[in-house]
Amino acid sequence: MTTTAPTITTSVPARLDRLPWSRWHWTVVIGLGTVWVLDGLEVTVVGNIAGRLSEQGSGLPITSGGVTGLAAALYVAGACSGALFFGRLTDLFGRKKLFMVTLAVYLSATALTALSYSSWWFFVFRFMTGFGIGGEYAAINSAIDELIPAVYRGRVDLIINGSFWLGAIAGSLLSILMLDTSIFAKDVGWRLTFGLGVVLGLVILLVRRHVPESPRWLFIHGRSGEAEELVTEIEKRVVAEKGAELPPAKGRFTIRQRESFGFRDIARTVFSDYRRRAVLGLALFIGQAFLYNAITFGFGAILTRFFGVSTSRTGYFFAVIAVGNFLGPLFLGKLFDTLGRRIMITSTYLLAGLLLFATAWLFGSGRLNAVTLTACWAVVLFFASAGASSAYLTVSEIFPMETRAMAIAFFYAVGTAAGGISGPLLFAALTHSGVVGDTVLAFTIGASLMCIGGAVAAFLAVAAEGRSLEDIATPLSVHPPEPLPAPAPAD
Repeated sequence: MTTTAPTITTSVPARLDRLPWSRWHWTVVIGLGTVWVLDGLEVTVVGNIAGRLSEQGSGLPITSGGVTGLAAALYVAGACSGALFFGRLTDLFGRKKLFMVTLAVYLSATALTALSYSSWWFFVFRFMTGFGIGGEYAAINSAIDELIPAVYRGRVDLIINGSFWLGAIAGSLLSILMLDTSIFAKDVGWRLTFGLGVVLGLVILLVRRHVPESPRWLFIHGRSGEAEELVTEIEKRVVAEKGAELPPAKGRFTIRQRESFGFRDIARTVFSDYRRRAVLGLALFIGQAFLYNAITFGFGAILTRFFGVSTSRTGYFFAVIAVGNFLGPLFLGKLFDTLGRRIMITSTYLLAGLLLFATAWLFGSGRLNAVTLTACWAVVLFFASAGASSAYLTVSEIFPMETRAMAIAFFYAVGTAAGGISGPLLFAALTHSGVVGDTVLAFTIGASLMCIGGAVAAFLAVAAEGRSLEDIATPLSVHPPEPLPAPAPAD
């Protein structure tokens, strides 16, 4: 006997999208978004301590190239694997369960990295740390987009992804303190640095317990009663805070509830029904992944090898470019909701690429020193950071609800594998050769891929600003398709 899946009519998405910004939304941002600070801390610390780990007495028999090359590539490989593994589980079992599990994996692996006594131990737990972080990208981006009102989604996503660089600033300054041998022994300081990352992660875990499951995920997976109760509770909190009634929610649609969607459904949706969007996602991710994973893992090596900067002082320089990275999404984020996705994605990618070409030429002609190179990078990454953050925003909003976490995971994994595994390995080899032309080549490759991503966005970017997720990509469960009307644009 065939059982027909139940159908329900819901206005949950419209009710979430018409909410004004409130303290409840700040809880979501802090509980979920701050994990990017941890990622920035991780990547930066490892890049800055590479020189120290390779020194006699560090407690690890490892070379600087092993840290910035193999360990970096393993971290990224772990992130790609974790994104795919946890991305699928996030779509099956919900956002909340998985964003608790992935943070626990990250915390455990980071703590064990601090206890490394051999190179193989360090390599294994760098992979596992990345495994947890990759799962975070899939679970967190999908949850944030489904909880944040449409008119704020672009700027919130960009600033949250850009908060990676707050962690990078902290990691840079922290490494200066921890690498000071007058305060900590060579084999102690770097271990304490990882330990502090664990402490920060535990604080985030406590806040995250108060972030609810996505109501959108609940009603599609046969738990419409829970979704209605949750949204009603959120509305009561917002009304109590604002002291005014909410406007009516405009937009209802009917869905046929299903427990899960198979890989065949996901693959057909992403690569057949949304083929042009898939090309866009790949172009954006490959461009930003190569530039960031290749360059940030090797920036300290460039300073020490070409400009004679002490390993204990590279953190100051990296803190400067990290500030430029954070300011980009902070100042440009609102424009993605007002001027629009297409013009902003295209312009940030192209400007970053062109400025990087100029930096490569100045570096190759011997016109830069450590300070001016850092200044050039701060300008390049002001635009590149906003563009890179928009890649995560793009793939998390342009595919149907049922495939969202897996789509984020796939594009993150493929793009990052292309640029983030080959990037560190190639870039470590080029910068450690000591030949200026080799480093110029690495810069040029990164610039080219960013420009290609910008050109693709000019033709394929989706005008998603101010629109409900269900309007941008109709859920697979909708029966019949009735996309919601677009909310009014943000002020």
